[in-house]
Amino acid sequence: MAVILEVENAAFSYNRNKAVFQHISFTVAQGEILSILGRNGIGKSTLIKCILNLMPLQKGCVRLSGRDTTGLKLMDMASMVGYVPQMGQVAFPFSVFEFVLMGRAPYISMFKTPDRADARMTAQTLEKVGISHLAEQSISDISGGERQMVMIARAINQSPRLLILDEPTSHLDVANQIKVLSIIEMLSNEGISVIMTTHFPDHGFLLSQQIAVMQHGKFIAIGKAEKVITPRILFEAYGVDIDVCHVQAVGRRVCIPRCDFGAEADHNRL
Repeated sequence: MAVILEVENAAFSYNRNKAVFQHISFTVAQGEILSILGRNGIGKSTLIKCILNLMPLQKGCVRLSGRDTTGLKLMDMASMVGYVPQMGQVAFPFSVFEFVLMGRAPYISMFKTPDRADARMTAQTLEKVGISHLAEQSISDISGGERQMVMIARAINQSPRLLILDEPTSHLDVANQIKVLSIIEMLSNEGISVIMTTHFPDHGFLLSQQIAVMQHGKFIAIGKAEKVITPRILFEAYGVDIDVCHVQAVGRRVCIPRCDFGAEADHNRL
């Protein structure tokens, strides 16, 4: 299977005294999903921005389909990689259709406008994501969960080889989380590679072929979910005890934090 993304010995720092991350190396193959786990503020979003060439690496390199990203023009990057930031805000009240249509920009030359083929593809993308009914609504008037689906639709409309999502489910209710994860799985089955950051280890058991756990400025583990999502590694990453159990009813493993709030409350009442 073709390798879409290669990150080799990547390092970044805002100053020379403290690295945000270093010695990061991994590959993502066509159709593969990589979930990056880790607590807040450890550099997951910064790593993504470096992969996208929005911030320069201090060391190492990033290659897309074998090409060093530092030599790629912005439009070349946009035609290969779709990016969904954390709950992005939209400054102007575009309709949902207009906003998703903007995903075709890498394929439209300067001084030209979208044609019928672009409009047709946009309609197909809205249907694929399940938001056709929102097409004429202003993006300013829809809910946060709906807006996240629109952001994903615009990225898909770029026809990317790689889709990068920064905590795509962090502000969503359970129903919308499941919807986003099902779309990610669908795209993977269509051959689109996916990198997503997340705070939820269970997502690894739901859909990821590869899991990377980030802590102390590096990947402390990377591999299959069953090998990486363990109580020991989760404690090292999050500093709390988390059991990993197989639940017969759902046919998979789940992560259960150990919380003694109830026991502590009972003790205080004595």
